[in-house]
Amino acid sequence: MGTRAVYPGSFDPLTNGHIDVIDRSTRLFECVIVSVLTNPQKEALFSTEERLEIMREILLPRFKNIEIDSFHGLLVDYARQKKAQTIVRGIRAVADYEYEFQMALMNRRLAPDIETVFMMPSENYSYLSSRLVKEISALGGFVSGLVPPLVEEQLIRKLRSK
Repeated sequence: MGTRAVYPGSFDPLTNGHIDVIDRSTRLFECVIVSVLTNPQKEALFSTEERLEIMREILLPRFKNIEIDSFHGLLVDYARQKKAQTIVRGIRAVADYEYEFQMALMNRRLAPDIETVFMMPSENYSYLSSRLVKEISALGGFVSGLVPPLVEEQLIRKLRSK
């Protein structure tokens, strides 16, 4: 069995920063499971199924060693269920690091056999977040170049219907 990694996130929506981390992860791990965290406490713009469908359409033709999935509950339990040895987390800034560091230490306590790997996106995506993309798009700004064209189309469609 090869090295399997889980790259979890809300992916609401998928950004070019996410794709950058996925691209580099697929070169390090035999299989990368890109998984949407379903969190009933958070109000998402896109449903879990919509996010999965967008990700399948964009990512599966481009990357041969990924799986697209969703999960809820503890990440380490999910990683074990998927037989993953590694959790991949993207870090953009010091603020991300503080939160991710705490989560990584807690995950290590819960599952010492699962490692967390932090990846920084390319510098042109270091400021990019799904929240920022949604805000810009909701205010009529252009997000071209920040998200794949399909995501941009879906954002416009979704925000017009609100």
